[in-house]
Amino acid sequence: MSATDFLRTSRILIVAGKGGVGKTTVGATIGVAAARSGLNTLLVELEGHSTLGRAFGFDELPYEDVDLFAPSDGGPGHLRGRRITPDEALIDYLSGHGLDRITGRLARTGTIDVVATAAPGIRDLLTLGKIRQIEATEDVDLIVVDAPAAGHAVTFLRSAAGLSEAGADGPVKEQADLVSAMLSDDARCQVILVTLPEETPITEVIETAYSLEDDVGIALGPIVVNGLIPTIPGLEAELRDLGTSRSKINRARREAATYRLGREQSQATEVERLDIELPLPRIELPHLFRAGLDEASVHELTDALLPQLHDLGGGHV
Repeated sequence: MSATDFLRTSRILIVAGKGGVGKTTVGATIGVAAARSGLNTLLVELEGHSTLGRAFGFDELPYEDVDLFAPSDGGPGHLRGRRITPDEALIDYLSGHGLDRITGRLARTGTIDVVATAAPGIRDLLTLGKIRQIEATEDVDLIVVDAPAAGHAVTFLRSAAGLSEAGADGPVKEQADLVSAMLSDDARCQVILVTLPEETPITEVIETAYSLEDDVGIALGPIVVNGLIPTIPGLEAELRDLGTSRSKINRARREAATYRLGREQSQATEVERLDIELPLPRIELPHLFRAGLDEASVHELTDALLPQLHDLGGGHV
């Protein structure tokens, strides 16, 4: 099986995780991996939740599609990006229902803010409805969405069911039902959760996974464990060889080796706990010893990601 087989298992991959675990980096990496695998891919940044564009030289992605990446070998894959906001999604919706003449006035008078905040969850539903529209109408093989942080991700994805259960009617219920159908169909949509190999992020990703399954009914893809430090072979033996030497350099080496070994053992323990408490396929991405997110970092992570997607290819997880 190939990486492309896995990337084609769902039309939409929603990348979510606790703030600070690197979900935006992982979203960008999946997008580039898909483009390098020959897929026409759209990377979606949500208003107020993402710095996705910075990996490709944008302070913020525009609402309309922009080109982000195309393989240098001239292959068929291509990566575009865009930002989706509830206000612009509402204008699109009204325009598509013959109300073009009033959308400008609504925007100028601030009425859109009133409409978009009229009921809890309506802004999230507008965003998800736009993603559903893109999936249904655009020539795209894969949509990768950088979702809100884990605390809001469940609420975000629960918005459609919540509005439907609250007795919404008319266009709101219609949109809620369409979005719910999209989220519950694993051939159309999956969530990929991202975590770090640390106690608190691992605990939170486990809780988020069960909340998504129980409250939203959405399929879960593999868990991405981001920021793994590489194991240094022979470190324990080196630490033993240093013994109790009191020389300044050996003390420093011993302290460094002890710290590194402790980090390695701690992350191994947390990854093992993750496997026991959340038995899903796992992808591992290395810690990059550099600050900031740039395109070179994304491609380095893509090189680590693609072989693992190759191993996963061929079906829903």
